Amino acid sequence: MALQVVKSEAAPAAIGPYSQGMRAGDFIFFSGQIPLDPNNGEVVSGGIAAQIEQVMANCAAMLAAGGIGFDRVVKTTIFLVDMADFAVVNAVYGRYFPTNPPARSTVQVAALPRGVAVEVEMVVYCGA
Repeated sequence: MALQVVKSEAAPAAIGPYSQGMRAGDFIFFSGQIPLDPNNGEVVSGGIAAQIEQVMANCAAMLAAGGIGFDRVVKTTIFLVDMADFAVVNAVYGRYFPTNPPARSTVQVAALPRGVAVEVEMVVYCGA
């Protein structure tokens, strides 16, 4: 099976030795997206609501680079620094999955890169 890098200029560049996404057969595994503005590489301001909005916009850009949409996402993992942000994150996230939402895990973590409050990673099925 050939592996293929999936990359988007409309999403933040990787900030370490990893790819934005990797296609492996009928699946694409997307690295976690944090709330970086792809135009300037800076963390968006405005609190958790602004951060999750940017994260989901970055996820949308990655999906578009893979030629698919949110309807093909089969699994996500949400990393939160503070579980008190869960309701806000859930409300924004839910708008992207109005029917048949993917399997999901939400995990509280001690810290995330660049001091952000949220990160989301996705696994996408792109087969028939």
